[in-house]
Amino acid sequence: MRTRQALVDAAAEEFDRYGYDGTSLSRISAVAGMSIGAVTFHFPSKGDLADAVQQEGRSVTLGALDLLTAEPAPPLRMVVDLTLELARLMEQEPSVRSAIRLSRERPGTDAWSAAWLPTVRRLLDRAYECGQLRTDALPADVTTLVEHLTNGAEAYLRSRTGSDPAFESAVAQLKRVWHLALVGVSAEGPDAPRMACAPPEGARAR
Repeated sequence: MRTRQALVDAAAEEFDRYGYDGTSLSRISAVAGMSIGAVTFHFPSKGDLADAVQQEGRSVTLGALDLLTAEPAPPLRMVVDLTLELARLMEQEPSVRSAIRLSRERPGTDAWSAAWLPTVRRLLDRAYECGQLRTDALPADVTTLVEHLTNGAEAYLRSRTGSDPAFESAVAQLKRVWHLALVGVSAEGPDAPRMACAPPEGARAR
């Protein structure tokens, strides 16, 4: 079991960095410090090893969400906390990042979001029923927003280079974005003061 886990850990690192096509069993065996025979004894093919990595990422995600949802909290608050936890997992767990990438690069395999999206939708349905969402903020649309936020967090993480201090934590960034989503960004409304705003340069009518 230790050998198998070591191979899954090494494969997660390699799939995360180089993707499915850019990773080979020989490279994984070298990173794990094992013979290719030891690799194929546990995983006869690269596909079998990728399956195991995706399952590991899913298990890590479900374990973290089980702990989170066990705590009593209003449903909308729980959705926000859940997405922050997903960002933390993406930042800290190679198996999670690898599972996300592999699900994109291996058609026909389960998407990583399938592990947590149903929970988000159930929580948002509850939030809508108890009046935590505006009447025009439908649960299906807010679920789409959550998908975009998590996809954006992953894209941000993959854009980071090393430990560049210019980059902040994905969790911290997502907290700020959630604040904007929850309070809104438009100053316009029935009671908002009317201000004359000139159109942007180049957008003036001809």
